[in-house]
Amino acid sequence: MSGSTPRKAVVLVSGGMDSAVTIAIAREQGYQVYALSVAYGQRHSSELEAAERVAHMLGAVRHKTVHVDLRSIGGSALTADIDVPEQGGEGIPITYVPARNTIMLSIALGWAEVLGSTDIWCGVNAVDYSGYPDCRPAFIEAFETLANVATKAGVEGAGIRIHAPLMAMSKADIAREGHRLGVDFAATVSCYQADAEGRACGHCDACRLREQGFRQAGLPDPTRYA
Repeated sequence: MSGSTPRKAVVLVSGGMDSAVTIAIAREQGYQVYALSVAYGQRHSSELEAAERVAHMLGAVRHKTVHVDLRSIGGSALTADIDVPEQGGEGIPITYVPARNTIMLSIALGWAEVLGSTDIWCGVNAVDYSGYPDCRPAFIEAFETLANVATKAGVEGAGIRIHAPLMAMSKADIAREGHRLGVDFAATVSCYQADAEGRACGHCDACRLREQGFRQAGLPDPTRYA
């Protein structure tokens, strides 16, 4: 991309390892990263603090946090007073937040239009994940179709692309890719019920998948546990 103006990318950043690797991949591909986090009423602020830390650490041009009150509708262990399960189960787990990724991508779509960006990146993953319906290829494809009929950029401009580079990766693949790109995973927070300092519980789905990923990748786990 030498000699040309860098393209702008809006990258959704949660503070976890997946979105950190997504920023690093976008940066490697020559994009200027505009990092976007959503404070949706999640259980703790430490993941949002991690998101800001990670965005700046990985060279984002800007980091914006938008507030949306999903706690007012509840329906998830992450947005209501429901215990976070410490054992996996059948079906879509109670940690699924209704419409979360649709809402986050919609906000990213709006900001992308304002910035003149045609590229939105997110760290959704359909291999080692908790079974959420909005982390699957069909959802990303459908949202990209929506984006291109719902926006001025889609109808009159160059079109909108939704990038999900981790979609087919295992957590071990993601850990290895982050290691290759120099991501400091110690700065990230993945736990569903991390404490105020960002220390992980070590028992929830997110913790189990993260620990397993580092172990299978043969990399040290930098996670701080409570």
